[in-house]
Amino acid sequence: MSGKPGLKMSELADASGVSAGTIKHYLREGLLPEPVRTSRNMAYYPPEFVDRIRTIKRLQEERFMPLRVIKERILEGAVQQGDGERVSAAEARRRYDVPRNVLDRLAEIGVLTPSARGYDADDVKIIEAIARFRAGGYDEQLGFTVFDTLRYRAALEPLVVEEVRTLLDRLAGEVEVERAVEIIAAGAEPLRDLIGAMHSKLLLAELQRQRDDT
Repeated sequence: MSGKPGLKMSELADASGVSAGTIKHYLREGLLPEPVRTSRNMAYYPPEFVDRIRTIKRLQEERFMPLRVIKERILEGAVQQGDGERVSAAEARRRYDVPRNVLDRLAEIGVLTPSARGYDADDVKIIEAIARFRAGGYDEQLGFTVFDTLRYRAALEPLVVEEVRTLLDRLAGEVEVERAVEIIAAGAEPLRDLIGAMHSKLLLAELQRQRDDT
C-alpha cells in the first residue's frame, strides 16, 4: 500500500491513454467528479476514473457520440423500456371498476396518457390507486375529485426534472448506454417505495403535529 489517496494527473493520463489536457476538459464539462486535493497544486484522482475516461473516449471516437447524444440515447432507451405491454380501456374499467368518466377526466388533465393501444404500466398503477382510494372512502361525496391528483403532479414535476438531470450527469460517459437504461429501470420500483414511505412518515408526523396543536 502506497498510502496515496489516488492517482496523480500524469499517472491517470498514462493509465487511461488520454492526455492531461483531455482529462481537464472532461473535468470542466462535468464528466468527471472533482479530484481529492491535498494542497493547492496537488490533486489525486480515484483509480476508477481510468475506466470512466476510457468509456467516454471510446464513445466519442468509435461511435462519434458527444455527451449530448449519449444523454439522448439514455433517455430514449428508458422511455422505450417503460412503454411495454398495454391494457385496453375496457379491460381497465372491468378490472378496477373505475367509472369511464373518471378515467376520461384523468386523461383530460394529463394524469393518464392512454394511446390507441390503451394504458401503459404506470397508467394502470394510477388507475389501481384511484380505485383503492375510492374503495377506502375518498370519493366525490366527501369532496375528493380527480383534480386532487394535480397537487401531487405539481409537487413531483420539479423533483423529476432534477432527478433526470442528476441521473444523466452521473451515468453519461461512465457506463454504456444499454447499462444506463437498465440502471434507470431497476431504480423505478425502489423509488416508488421510497417516495411512498417518506410521504407516509411525513403525513403521519403532520397529523400528529396538528393534533398536538389543537
